[in-house]
Amino acid sequence: MLTDLQIAFIGGGTMGEIIVTRLLSTKIVPKPDLIIVSDPVSARCLHLEREYGVRTTTCNIEAVQGASIVILAVKPQVLAEVLAMLKGKISPDALVISIVSGASITSLCEGLNHSAVVRTMPNIAVQVGHGTTVWSASSSVTEIQRSHAQVILQALGKEFTTQNEHYLDMATALSSAGTGFVFLYIEAMIDAGVHMGLTRTQAEELTLHTIGGSVELMLQTHEHPAVLRNKVTSPGGVTAAGLYELEKGGMRTVISNAVLAALSRTQQLGNMS
Repeated sequence: MLTDLQIAFIGGGTMGEIIVTRLLSTKIVPKPDLIIVSDPVSARCLHLEREYGVRTTTCNIEAVQGASIVILAVKPQVLAEVLAMLKGKISPDALVISIVSGASITSLCEGLNHSAVVRTMPNIAVQVGHGTTVWSASSSVTEIQRSHAQVILQALGKEFTTQNEHYLDMATALSSAGTGFVFLYIEAMIDAGVHMGLTRTQAEELTLHTIGGSVELMLQTHEHPAVLRNKVTSPGGVTAAGLYELEKGGMRTVISNAVLAALSRTQQLGNMS
């Protein structure tokens, strides 16, 4: 529990709000007034105050005053402006945690004139505590600060740390963008069920339990997906017929290309920031 530590959020959008929710609901942050959120939209500030009891402001500089932890939760397109505004304004003893896609630790340290920076890449499943977050820290981050970062990220789901920051771009493409790919597959399965004659509710329930059960089976058995696939694929059977169509349509190549396109875009956003 992050007792008595002031936490400032720069950006009160979707991901910022989700993290605020998780920190309060898990009691990692025991009191909402320990959190201050800065957002340029007054209506957004009012919503966060009413919904969670946190303090808000439209001034980033005001938000970081006295903060022990500063969480950067802005869009990559406005990061440069935010960094310029906050440069030299954050306490030297504070920890900065960034969830900005593509923004390197070096660019954040230089842009803020601050040495203790943790770069993270969470995905949308943090909303329900089942997120996946890969993170890396600058050399100036202390062991205590690393533990603070870990506690925050564990409130969001599964966290993985790496010394090689290069892996964060890959994690963005595979894990963060990957949720969108999974949702598209789910949508297509549901639509196929409706096309066959199931109600949308029936198709959705069958699809979600099928995918959820498949994931749980892999997690528990630790078997390679090809091994499990072969177990349900009888020669000349129903699954074999469906798999043939997926392979003929180039499903593996399309998925691989989608992930690589997401990686390329992540790197472009990093250059922009």
